[in-house]
Amino acid sequence: MEGSESLNRTQSQFARQLTRFHSESQDSLVDYEEDEPRKSMEYELQLLEESVSGDEEALRKVKAMRPSFEDLYAKYHDERAKVLDWEKIHTPGDKIVAYKDLAAPESIAVDDMFGELAVLKLNGGLGTSMGCVGPKSVISVRNDSTFLDLCVKQIEEMNKEHGVDVPLILMNSFNTDDDTHKVIKKFRKAVKIDMFNQSQFPRVLKETLQPLPSDYSDSSEWYPPGHGDLYRSLESSGLLDELLEKKKKWLFISNIDNLGASVDTDILKHIYSMDDECEFVMEVTNKTRADVKGGTLIEYDGAIKLLEVAQVPKKHLEDFKSVNKFKVFNTNNLWVNLQAIKKKLRSGHMEMEVIENKKVLNDGRVIIQLEQAVGAAIQNFKAIGINVPRSRFLPVKKTSDLLLVMSNLYHLTAGELRMSDKRIFKDTPLVKLGDHFKKVKNFLSRFENVPDILGLDHLTVSGDVHFGRDVTLRGTVIIIANEGDRIDIPSGAILENKIVSGNLRILEH
Repeated sequence: MEGSESLNRTQSQFARQLTRFHSESQDSLVDYEEDEPRKSMEYELQLLEESVSGDEEALRKVKAMRPSFEDLYAKYHDERAKVLDWEKIHTPGDKIVAYKDLAAPESIAVDDMFGELAVLKLNGGLGTSMGCVGPKSVISVRNDSTFLDLCVKQIEEMNKEHGVDVPLILMNSFNTDDDTHKVIKKFRKAVKIDMFNQSQFPRVLKETLQPLPSDYSDSSEWYPPGHGDLYRSLESSGLLDELLEKKKKWLFISNIDNLGASVDTDILKHIYSMDDECEFVMEVTNKTRADVKGGTLIEYDGAIKLLEVAQVPKKHLEDFKSVNKFKVFNTNNLWVNLQAIKKKLRSGHMEMEVIENKKVLNDGRVIIQLEQAVGAAIQNFKAIGINVPRSRFLPVKKTSDLLLVMSNLYHLTAGELRMSDKRIFKDTPLVKLGDHFKKVKNFLSRFENVPDILGLDHLTVSGDVHFGRDVTLRGTVIIIANEGDRIDIPSGAILENKIVSGNLRILEH
């Protein structure tokens, strides 16, 4: 069935291209060849628009997305001809301020600062990678509280403390919007919540550089174009103007699954101490071996920019991953001046690199998604980086991260996770869980309760492994159940620097 649908679609696309060919005069064909990809895309989008003309809502959405997508597509083709000059890349130097060196002038009225703040969480992702259904923000991560619960609690407590009304803004995608609208009803009395959707763009076939969808019926043929879409979508939603009318000055942006991304008073004070000399702040933190693919701040042609791994030429990948050359990476915690955003959008010159994200469909065809990173906008503003403690980067991407945030490694206060004072090591443990733990449901079924990991440095678990109650893990612990074997760690067990194999032999590590 899939093969038949794929063939029909290919034939349909060929017919459209043939129709276009016959409709062009010889004179226009000469012009067309000079700019074939863009004109071809414009033609395909026009056909797409015509295909949904009988559906008023679909037609509205297609018309709304066309200018932005055509602009992104044109920029993509312009950038394909450009080559990154590796020799021009330098570390930003004094453009990155150490957290310990932040200015904290006493003359600044703290309550007034908070009164001019809005908080935005990127809420476009699903929980499918962890085996969950619906928005990732509704996964329970601590004491039955979800990411969204913790965000709301933080802002609620902050508003009470400073006597202000900081709103929570959620940027949803078409994948998360409906479910999020249902969930937030319970928070309406706690915090003011505003929402808007990022764009919905058509996936593009790699081979032909033509849009994959021929209509609006199949959502899998469309995609949300990365969090870099925030700026134009915030403006088109009307929320940007609304925030400015309410005298909001700064927008704190972060991923909703980063449990370390709370509003930081010291950073806010430093921003205000710089007056008009700062419009954009990116929080970075020291890179470890686990962060080699994270984007980093660079200086290029005199401007501070974000360099993502997708932009790096293959021959320089090892340089990019080097902890010695690029010492920090982007946490995606950003502070942006709202008036500066408005001014830059009004100028029509918001420079942001386009990232080509390749994916393979079930039928074997390769598609690309044209995306932009929200941090890439840093080059358009008077900007600095702040090298923050690792505690401000606590993302939950996998169940191994979930194990950390559910454990006694942290305690929960006013919606914020704080590292326990009893922690022996400076950094969080390195945890690697095998495929048996990949989905949240399976992960939870393998622990009678979460082990004590205050003294843990490194944990690797592979195979069919189950943990009893009140297990303690210290130092380096490796547990490997061979295929067909099962390992049960008994309740009350203390494993310190141990290797546990499939036949339950316990060896000194």
